[in-house]
Amino acid sequence: MPLAIFDLDNTLIAGDSDYSWGEFLVRHNQVDPERYRTMNEKFYRDYEEGRLDIHEYLAFALRPLAEILPETLAALHRQFMEEVVAPMWLPRAVALLQQHRARGDYLLVITSTNRFVVDPICQKLGVDDLIATEPAADDRGYTGEVAGIPAFREGKVARLRQWLEENGGSLEGSCFYSDSINDLPLLEIVDRPVAVDPDAALARIAGERDWPIISLRD
Repeated sequence: MPLAIFDLDNTLIAGDSDYSWGEFLVRHNQVDPERYRTMNEKFYRDYEEGRLDIHEYLAFALRPLAEILPETLAALHRQFMEEVVAPMWLPRAVALLQQHRARGDYLLVITSTNRFVVDPICQKLGVDDLIATEPAADDRGYTGEVAGIPAFREGKVARLRQWLEENGGSLEGSCFYSDSINDLPLLEIVDRPVAVDPDAALARIAGERDWPIISLRD
């Protein structure tokens, strides 16, 4: 089955679930409002400008998972799906997934956002599998640390190659849809890279290399 690979944030949904989860925690008084919002915005700017220190960011972003009780986290995420993710839904993205599904492609999301945040979103999208940054956990819950290689920039390539080895797959006939210049390492190794509502840097490269550029926004 050919792989149809998708970034999630600002590609299949109209927003960044990682940044939005941080803002949601601020609004619901689960973190220090002023400090957390300032740092959340700083890290998001760094991401957009292609200079994010992923390990510094994860030390910040995964800490609330360790500090908030598991049952509270679960309730918060249900509310997050209703309040924040639902308005990000893109019917054209759902239709694109269905087109690939109808062709018999294997639908794989690979995202730098941590699995706690994105797993329910990807379940709702109905994709076949998910590669995400993994928050470390023990028998008491999340530890606030990252497990393994973060699925970010070259880390997406490394994690995908691990997945292919474990699942006996290949990149023959593969495509990858993304909005972000941060995904250039993965876009360069698939058979068909597609820029989706791309940032300025990715739009420039896609134009230079004659990659398809599409929009999934209304």
